[in-house]
Amino acid sequence: MISEFGIRNSELGVDLRIEFAGVLFKNPIVTASGTFGFGREYGEFYDLSRLGGVCVKGLTVKPRLGNLPPRIAETAIGMLNSVGLQNPGVDAFIAEELPFLRGFDTVVIANISGNTVEEYAEMAEKLSDAKVDMLEVNVSCPNVKAGGMQFGTSAQGAASVTEAVKKRSDVPVMVKLSPNVTDIAEIARACESAGADAVSLINTLLAMRIDTSSRKPILHNNVGGLSGPAIFPVAVRMVWQAASAVKIPVFGMGGVMDGDNAIEMMLAGASLIGVGTACFDDPYAPVRIIGEMEKYLARNGISAAKDLMGKVELN
Repeated sequence: MISEFGIRNSELGVDLRIEFAGVLFKNPIVTASGTFGFGREYGEFYDLSRLGGVCVKGLTVKPRLGNLPPRIAETAIGMLNSVGLQNPGVDAFIAEELPFLRGFDTVVIANISGNTVEEYAEMAEKLSDAKVDMLEVNVSCPNVKAGGMQFGTSAQGAASVTEAVKKRSDVPVMVKLSPNVTDIAEIARACESAGADAVSLINTLLAMRIDTSSRKPILHNNVGGLSGPAIFPVAVRMVWQAASAVKIPVFGMGGVMDGDNAIEMMLAGASLIGVGTACFDDPYAPVRIIGEMEKYLARNGISAAKDLMGKVELN
């Protein structure tokens, strides 16, 4: 592979490969769900085969139009979104988008969201049969059978979804954790005990902006998810806590903007790094970060990216 800097990995003498839950990634950089669509637009800028993996936009059983606008709001160092899982539905993804992604030499991760445990299980079986490489189970969606409580805010709720999906899936199952909890380690352990092959975190932080002229929330849905550089320190802390609590691998994300951020996330314990909001600012961000990581490893005499994982030296 040729990096963004035009230098082959063999010339740098570093190995970016990461084995994650039994799946081999050519490098640790994966596009975060919800920020990359299904890759078609970004594929006009560069070959998606350069990426370690693509985590597709969140899928639901039936197509969704998403929330009414305005559903995006800027902050000083990030953004709020309340898009509402707009997507064509799992069947349309399998028929129309998965074949496109299979044209690239990259790992394909399908992100799924449901209102019931049964919906998660149904999608898991369909996507497993369609031979995606991995599932990312978003447990930050309303559970309509529990009065709107989010699955991901309780250990029991997260475990129930994990167990149901594992029973219907033949591919590795990764659970995406909500940061809007008191103890992220407890949720991570519950998912591991229920059979999860990995966990990913963090999802967005619940946040709000108000228009001082109208005195109304800027977002039509009143609140949304905060992402971008503003949440990076929180993400690093939670990745470290989760990685310290479980033996399964951790996919870290949340405000990663450059190679140094990616290295920091790996030192905290992440095996893979998700790049999301950075793509809106710079479509080339994922491949740029791959190149920056290469240079860091070579400059510091580190032969393999995997040697960074969890190597933070605590005070």
